[in-house]
Amino acid sequence: MHHLLPVLVAAPLLGATLLVAGGRHLSRVAAETVGCVFAAGTAGLATLLLINSSPPMTDWVGGWTPKGGESVGIVLVGDGPGLGMAALASLLTVAALAYSWHYFDEPPRRHAGSFPALMLLFQGGMCGFAIAGDLFDAFVFFELMSVVAYTLTGHRVEEPKAVQGALSFGVLNSLGAYAMLMGIGLLYARTGELAMAKIGQGLDRHGGPDALTLAAFALVLTGLLVKAAAVPFHFWLPDAHAVAPTPVCMLLSGVMVELGAYGVWRIYRTVFSGPGGIPASDVERALVVLGVLTGLVGAVMCWYQRHIKRLLAYSTVAHMGLFLIGIGILSPEADDGVALYILGHAGVKAALFACTGVLLDRYGSVDEHALHGRARELRGVAVLYVVGALSLAGLPPFGTGLGKAVLEESVGGPLTVLFVAVSAVTAGALLRVAARVFFGLGPRPGNESSYETTGIGEDPETRHRLSRVPDTMTAVPALLLVASLAVGAVPGFATAIGNAVSGRAAASPHWTLTGVLLGLTSTLLALGLATLAVTRPKLLDAARSWTAPLRRLQSGHIGDYVAWMLMGTTLLAALALPGILNG
Repeated sequence: MHHLLPVLVAAPLLGATLLVAGGRHLSRVAAETVGCVFAAGTAGLATLLLINSSPPMTDWVGGWTPKGGESVGIVLVGDGPGLGMAALASLLTVAALAYSWHYFDEPPRRHAGSFPALMLLFQGGMCGFAIAGDLFDAFVFFELMSVVAYTLTGHRVEEPKAVQGALSFGVLNSLGAYAMLMGIGLLYARTGELAMAKIGQGLDRHGGPDALTLAAFALVLTGLLVKAAAVPFHFWLPDAHAVAPTPVCMLLSGVMVELGAYGVWRIYRTVFSGPGGIPASDVERALVVLGVLTGLVGAVMCWYQRHIKRLLAYSTVAHMGLFLIGIGILSPEADDGVALYILGHAGVKAALFACTGVLLDRYGSVDEHALHGRARELRGVAVLYVVGALSLAGLPPFGTGLGKAVLEESVGGPLTVLFVAVSAVTAGALLRVAARVFFGLGPRPGNESSYETTGIGEDPETRHRLSRVPDTMTAVPALLLVASLAVGAVPGFATAIGNAVSGRAAASPHWTLTGVLLGLTSTLLALGLATLAVTRPKLLDAARSWTAPLRRLQSGHIGDYVAWMLMGTTLLAALALPGILNG
């Protein structure tokens, strides 16, 4: 079945080509149907290959197989983690296309195939990156994914703020890509190879790590951490989410940033984990420090947002910190926990963005304060929103809760407190939004902040505000939440994920009493924080002035963001330096 691996990339690209070529002559229903068929077919193939991914499959595209131990061809690797990410990306693409069925009022320039074609291109880039076995082609798919994401973010090009958000996204991610390309160039200069496994072997033959290895490590990870929106590489994410169409936000937070974390895991394990790479202790220190910083900053910024899409974006940043900590632990148990956490988080975050899109198109606002009590009639959406928030808190038996529990057991000690705190604060912010917007609880909030984005006066993504919410806009988030629940509740699912990720038949991830208690603790803390925020807002807003300098860093100036990215690269190299000096 390894010959089917290229189809994971070719199928969505073919669908996009057909839509671009014939979209002007297709009705909207036909164009969107074609998009859904190609996305669903790719999702089905990825799932089929995932089920049959033991042992891992390898395919040299075009028959360019290695000769004499040397290779110049494109290699695709179909193992559990790669195919799992491809399947996740494809399934979320199907969900986003189903959610956006007749979503936009009028395609640009009356080209009915433009939006589904872009979504298929995005899917093809994500699938290619997930299964790429050589570093340069991973970069190529990485850039395909990025360029399409820029276009999708600025899809409403007639709005200046959409262009600004897309420009911020494009500049920072392009600089991250240049850094990654320079790192790949250094590795090629050292080893003469581009296949990841071959690069790792070449570094090991060279001997211990040196300054070139460190520079390549810092540059390659910079590109990946920009995509993952880790602090201080994260500034593009809230700006992009604030302006991107809702279906695009579902993919950005649901799977694209997770692909950045997956890239960190994949490239370290394959390229830098040997004796010629970066010592494990240095990688652990670098990723755990960045993870802690990302979790704390993301949680604080999430709590103080009133623009709901930006709040959800910072929630993604906060949870990315937890993913990075799990990756940095460098243990099979932590890898299993991260995989489960990512699966659960993808469904929940996409569902929450879908529910927020309903608010935008119904009321023309995503401002928590302006929407106070206005969405009382959306009872079904309210239930979905609350369930999604409780899931992010780690409530058993959701997949997010199981992934969080497995990671807490793996990291132990003070980091467990961080996991509970980040989950509680981010979920508490979402429960606060639900209480105010859907139930009208508490006094109407004032305008405490004069420099934060408010979310008032946003234009709906349909021509007119919705008088009735289409069934697809509620059915999709409901199914996504059910899928997240299944990750943690279906017997044997977690075991299958553990086997696919770490290849271990024993010690599979499972619920423990400690994990359940910690999940309930973070859920109760989230409920408590939300209750205090609604009933006694001044009590929890007392620290607002203390966090003002942190919140002002999200300045909207691209130059500031670039400076922080360069500081992040320097920090990453400094954290990984001691082992090389000692060596």
